[in-house]
Amino acid sequence: MDTAGNSAASRDKAYLMHPMTNLKRHLEIEPTVVTGGKGIYVYDDTGKEYIEGLAGLWCTSLGFGEERLVEAAARQMRQLPYYHQFRGMGHHVGIDLAEKLLSIAPAGMSKVFFANSGSEANDTILKLIWYYNNALGRPQKKKVIARIKGYHGTTLAAASLSGLPHMHKAFDLPMPGILHTDCPHYYRFGKDGESEEEFATRMADSLEKMILEEGPDTVAAFFAEPIMGAGGVITPPKTYFEKVQAVLKKYDVLFVADEVICGFGRTGKMFATETYDLKPDFMTVAKALSSAYLPISGVMMSQEVFDGISKQSGEVGVLGHGFTYSGHPAAAAVALETLKIYEERDILGHIASISGRLQDGMRKFAGHPLVGEVRGIGLIGAIELVKDKATHESFDPKDGIGAFCQDRAQEHGLITRGMGDSLAFCPPLIITAAEIDEMLSRFGKALDDTAAMVDQKKLAKVA
Repeated sequence: MDTAGNSAASRDKAYLMHPMTNLKRHLEIEPTVVTGGKGIYVYDDTGKEYIEGLAGLWCTSLGFGEERLVEAAARQMRQLPYYHQFRGMGHHVGIDLAEKLLSIAPAGMSKVFFANSGSEANDTILKLIWYYNNALGRPQKKKVIARIKGYHGTTLAAASLSGLPHMHKAFDLPMPGILHTDCPHYYRFGKDGESEEEFATRMADSLEKMILEEGPDTVAAFFAEPIMGAGGVITPPKTYFEKVQAVLKKYDVLFVADEVICGFGRTGKMFATETYDLKPDFMTVAKALSSAYLPISGVMMSQEVFDGISKQSGEVGVLGHGFTYSGHPAAAAVALETLKIYEERDILGHIASISGRLQDGMRKFAGHPLVGEVRGIGLIGAIELVKDKATHESFDPKDGIGAFCQDRAQEHGLITRGMGDSLAFCPPLIITAAEIDEMLSRFGKALDDTAAMVDQKKLAKVA
């Protein structure tokens, strides 16, 4: 029996409906039950310690056990545990958070709408894009383009925007009017002899071709993560966003930057929008906004977009959108305290001082026989395992190489995430240099275990 008095069998049944789970595989193993955490570490119900190498789900930026966030929630719960923001109502902590967020946002962002998750935020933007184009008298300009391997959430609209097949199959997705252009992964899709810049040009040309084929007067927006997270931590090739943004501007297509994973220091700047010199019309933020201590997300938009939305709501009589928990006071208080901690502890300075340790440490695995590509920036990255280093040939998905390596890492006390055969690193931003070394040491043991298994089964090609 476990600590809650439930049998292992009943826990397996409960696990059946957990999200993003290989159900068949997890019916065969007992789930890991996490009971506590401190700093970058979490502990299971046997007392085993793990380095949380993915900050939960890319989100627990300040690690576990940050008492200031706990106290911020408790104070707010005592003062005002709930209030909504409908029909002109509001509360001070929500207003303060909006002002603070806009004060650190990239230039061009003017207004904020709060939701409860990245999925809700992206779903909201899709609705607002349609609303905005109706306001401008362009009812036909409604199609939206996202990217293959992009990830934008799991609601009906956000899952449609996501370019991952397992999120569409058997769900009858994507919705009509949502299209997907090429994945800009140079290592995987670059042609022989093609430079990164040439590859980026080809990606932008492909996007332009899609817009022209669909009709520029029907294409409303383009959604993109600055770094593609769940698709494999894919960093943009050189000049990619510069060329893509030129195409969007040419055809009056709104640009949505999904900063749910990349925002709040992950890439070394407060927002990846700044890292890659993006000029979006909308931005979504979540995850590290509250260090995931309470659910909250935000939609930021330009003044031009807001003016159009405001005009339309004036004609309709009301903006018919919102959530019961939008800008929940406790979540807003935690988010506001999180932003204060980032400033007071100079989190950007800390990231600058240690991000090289992570990136250099990851790249030391480049010579390993199973490692095809090491990629990343700041405190996020991935290591992709391949069957053949020379040709970049992948393993057969049925071999489950990435899943095996992830499981071996966990056995060695490291929680990472296998996305296909790419293993992701996205530790809490508070991680130290020594903790980075230990995290990578544990991964190295898992990688060697994986190589031994591959060699035993003769799955890899010998040079």
